[in-house]
Amino acid sequence: MSTKDGSSDRHRAVSAAVRRYPQFELTIHRLMDRNESFRDICEELADAEVALSKVDEAPPALREARRAEWQELVDRLVGEVGAAVLNTDAARRSGINPWPPR
Repeated sequence: MSTKDGSSDRHRAVSAAVRRYPQFELTIHRLMDRNESFRDICEELADAEVALSKVDEAPPALREARRAEWQELVDRLVGEVGAAVLNTDAARRSGINPWPPR
């Protein structure tokens, strides 16, 4: 992530994951503490969401292509976060489906 403040980076990453899977907030915090790969996925998701939110600043000729690219990346990363959450013992025991509603 581009900020120098690690706690800000972590907060944005956690927020990105929790927005998609609020029922697994505690699991997400635990994974952030214990799993560097999960942290990286969440940070990438936060960055991709920011890029998607700024796509209207792109030149008109590129806007829709960029929007599709960023949306595809966000969707892929959301799926990776969900898979990681689903693979935790706590999630399996809860019986809750981690996939967000569409």
